[in-house]
Amino acid sequence: MPDDNHLIVAHEVTMLGFDRDALSMMAVAANDIMVSNELTAIADKGYYKGEEIVASVEAGISVVVPKPMTSNAAARGQFDKADFAYEPDLDVYVCPAGENLTYRFTGPQDGKAIRTYWSGACTDCVIKDKCTTSKERRVRRWEKEDVLERVQKKLDADPAQLAVRSMTVEHPYGTIKSWMGATHFKMRTLKNVATEMALHVLAYNMTRVMHLMGIPAMINAMKA
Repeated sequence: MPDDNHLIVAHEVTMLGFDRDALSMMAVAANDIMVSNELTAIADKGYYKGEEIVASVEAGISVVVPKPMTSNAAARGQFDKADFAYEPDLDVYVCPAGENLTYRFTGPQDGKAIRTYWSGACTDCVIKDKCTTSKERRVRRWEKEDVLERVQKKLDADPAQLAVRSMTVEHPYGTIKSWMGATHFKMRTLKNVATEMALHVLAYNMTRVMHLMGIPAMINAMKA
């Protein structure tokens, strides 16, 4: 939805209990409706999934999604992957000890091509206990990880972008939930619930447009 008028331009009812597969679907749906050629999809970390981010970017949509911290390395007192700096010109990772982890091979993982890097200097490293208990520390990189890095770099440069999501999304859905009351959908089955939600969205949008434009202007726009 646009952040200046809080209108809902695309919505979807789903049976999924998580959001990580919905980013590109909703971003593309909104992009198909919006007139602007510079759409930015802003979502919380529950929507973070590499394939979804790449699909959105490849569709010409800018993405702002924070990356969730899923590694337990820090809790164990060990270095996280984020502590290894990737040097794209050399295609190496530089470890906290200053050694280069070089590319070794590419293999499939969850349907993705994953590149694996490691160094031969791990055995004699004085801080190896803070890095790995294996023979060497291996770092894996998705072949399209550069896209994710650009998205993260853009967010790091302007973290205030995340505030736009809450200021934009909470208004319409908070309003709709208030109208519905502390209750569930009245309909049953996905098709019927989707229809019920569509009616809620239509009522919200029409009410919102009345406030923004006035009733006469809205009626004229509908006739055009």
